[in-house]
Amino acid sequence: MHTDFSNSIDVESLARESGMSVSAFHHNFKAVTSSSPLQYLKTIRLHKARMLMVHEGLGAGSAAGQVGYESPSQFSREFKRLFGASPAEEAARLRVTLG
Repeated sequence: MHTDFSNSIDVESLARESGMSVSAFHHNFKAVTSSSPLQYLKTIRLHKARMLMVHEGLGAGSAAGQVGYESPSQFSREFKRLFGASPAEEAARLRVTLG
C-alpha cells in the first residue's frame, strides 16, 4: 500500500494474497492499523500529497492527481477533514515550520 498508493487497491486481492477471507482480512487489518484498508489508503495518499506540495512545490490539483485522486474537490474535502486546513494553507504552514 505504501509503494503502490496511487493505484486502485482491491481489498479482495489483498485478502487473497494474505490467504484470508475478505472479512478476516478486514478484521485483522483493523486490529493492526485501527482503520479499514480503504481509510488507511486514503490517509497514506493525503500524507503523500501534503509532502509533494511542501517539498516539490506542487499545487493541490497536481498533488491530488499524483497520489491517485480523480476529483480535486473530493481531495480538498478529505484533506481539510484530516489536517484541519485547506491544502494550500497546510502546505504554507509546513513550509514555514520546516524552514
